[in-house]
Amino acid sequence: MPHLVLYYSPDIERDVDVAGLCRELADCMLEQRDEQGRAVFPTGGTRVLAYPAAHAAIADGKGDYGFFYANLRMGNGRSAAVHQQVGDSLLAVLRARLDGLLAQRPVGVTLQIDESRNQVFDAKHSSLHPLFTKNS
Repeated sequence: MPHLVLYYSPDIERDVDVAGLCRELADCMLEQRDEQGRAVFPTGGTRVLAYPAAHAAIADGKGDYGFFYANLRMGNGRSAAVHQQVGDSLLAVLRARLDGLLAQRPVGVTLQIDESRNQVFDAKHSSLHPLFTKNS
């Protein structure tokens, strides 16, 4: 973890390079630093996953409406200042990529960040993390 999951109306792909946006969002996440200058997110655990909605009903259905929903789920323990910083940074990337589209037609953009405070099970099995872990 962290995982940033993107859901969007399929018509978004006509106007937005979603794969490029995924890379830009992942890079933004990896650039984040906490108050002590440490990376907020582990490189090997950072994921951005994008899914066009197979089916959707948007607003009243009477227009060329679209949506773009981003949900970042991360482990707990980060400060409120880090939450705000990460949210502002991700929103800036989304706006840079989507504001042109919003000027053309109605599209709703949502970004939410959730912490997994009350996880009841969390297992990880990876050969990816060791690539980015320093040997002590």
